[in-house]
Amino acid sequence: MWEAALQWDRDALIALNAWGGPGWDQFWLALSGKWTALPLYVLLLYWVFRALGWKRALLLLAGIALMITCTDQLSNVFKTGVGRLRPCHDPGLDGLIRLVKASCGGRYGYFSAHAANAMALAVFFGTYWGRAKRSWGFLLLLWALLVGYSRVYLGVHYPLDVLSGMLAGAFFGWLFARLTALALQKWMP
Repeated sequence: MWEAALQWDRDALIALNAWGGPGWDQFWLALSGKWTALPLYVLLLYWVFRALGWKRALLLLAGIALMITCTDQLSNVFKTGVGRLRPCHDPGLDGLIRLVKASCGGRYGYFSAHAANAMALAVFFGTYWGRAKRSWGFLLLLWALLVGYSRVYLGVHYPLDVLSGMLAGAFFGWLFARLTALALQKWMP
């Protein structure tokens, strides 16, 4: 069964990596870049400070910082612990996929920190806002899915790396949204 899952993952990578072409490369590179989401982060910061005031907003931002630290570091633990090569480092995939980025990244790729962090942020705000800003929660979820796909398109992660990262991120996003909401109720009613 594990072999079948790995074969599906390899086949899905080859298919998804081939979608698009050089005309789309800059779009997916930009979407995966760390500075592209800066306007989104600034907008989220604005809403947080506007809605909560500076003291409550700082507590919420501390919760987000802890959440991102957890997802990011857990990804590093899994990458070294599992030791699964990134597709761009796998000699068995030479000539079968395109590496769109100038560099491949670290040797191991399970699971994707980009996907985990993007999904954690989306689920955090979706959970924290609830129905009040449902459309923004869906927009953040779409952004997280696109960031995840970009990692496969660029040739630096397998689809299961991304899906696993998204699951971990969703869990931590939900958990930290709940913990932050409880902290805000307890310490700053």
